[in-house]
Amino acid sequence: MSDFLQNGLIANLPFLNKENYIDLETQLDELNQYRKIALILPSLFSELQGKALKNIIDVLKEVDYIDHIVVTLGRTSSSEFSEAKKFFKQLPQKPILIWNDGANVQRLYKKLNKYELPAGPDGKGRSVWMAMGYILALKRAYMIALHDCDILTYNRPMLSRLCYPIASTTLLYEYCKGYYPRYTDRLHGRVTRLLLNPILKALITIVGNLAFLKYLASYRYILAGEFALISELARVMRIQSDWGLEIGVLSEIYYNCSLDRICQVELTDNYDHKHQPLSASDANKGLLKMAVDIVKTLLQNLAAQGIIISSDFIKTLKIAYNHEARKESKKFEDLSTLNSLKYDRHTEGICIEAYMRAIDLAYIEFSKASSPSFIPAWIRVSHAIPNFFDELLEAVEADNK
Repeated sequence: MSDFLQNGLIANLPFLNKENYIDLETQLDELNQYRKIALILPSLFSELQGKALKNIIDVLKEVDYIDHIVVTLGRTSSSEFSEAKKFFKQLPQKPILIWNDGANVQRLYKKLNKYELPAGPDGKGRSVWMAMGYILALKRAYMIALHDCDILTYNRPMLSRLCYPIASTTLLYEYCKGYYPRYTDRLHGRVTRLLLNPILKALITIVGNLAFLKYLASYRYILAGEFALISELARVMRIQSDWGLEIGVLSEIYYNCSLDRICQVELTDNYDHKHQPLSASDANKGLLKMAVDIVKTLLQNLAAQGIIISSDFIKTLKIAYNHEARKESKKFEDLSTLNSLKYDRHTEGICIEAYMRAIDLAYIEFSKASSPSFIPAWIRVSHAIPNFFDELLEAVEADNK
């Protein structure tokens, strides 16, 4: 059974009842009459060929409480977009597809650049941001939920548990973050286990109990791709354009939302999706690229809190991180032994060494950047270009004809 201790700065809602999802769905059906729910599915065309998305589609066919679904597609050609429209047409919610590589949406990205409001490079962050803009332009949704399209263990309870804390009129939350354990015959989640959690402990050791760091440390799984929020937060928050997306979102929530209105919910008792290679020798891909972006985002947020990031700070951070990561690794080895799971101490050590390199690379990028890589908030776009929402609706609807 999951624990239910409340020992962080945000409310923790663990998974204690596997049978109540029907009751949650019934309530969500009623709530959807006046608190409409929009669901964002960020997808690559390659995911249409995988078994994960096919299962997600089968599950969503059984869900009645989602008012509308927005599929935001990246790296998709014209023929692939046509195929994607046919693929998602089977959903009863009649999803709208955003073709980020299409000429209509590309014109909008160029217009944003003209107004010095760049939406950043192609990636999940930009795709999610554009989907949020489309939902805001529709003016229908009270709340927005989002999850990835590569979840192999997706099921109905996951979605209902993600949506309910925001849709409910009694729980009163404005932002909900999903979490879960990730394991098969071994532990997964290497970036969270061996980079993020140890580096947060190291940073707290160095700078003290900074409220922002304690806030991040309260999350069970910071890098989980599932979250839900009220639409008004989507209007005022900025989105990170790189692999720092999850950290960036949490930082924006911290600055724009009361801690009493933030929760994390355990979505399932096990979760599996595609696993990224470490790519220890190439900082432009794999987990190493992800690690660099995450550490850079952390450094940017510390600077925003008034912490001076110097080369000496980074040297201290690397030593403190290495100390914490090695301690964490021993704990995971013990956990694996107790549960008869495989554990490769050498491979875990290679990850830690790669993440130490990521700290150096992140500092280099941090030092070069004139500002954080955030996409502007939609409230700023709507002030700078008053008719942009109308143009976005027209562009997306034209692609979906």
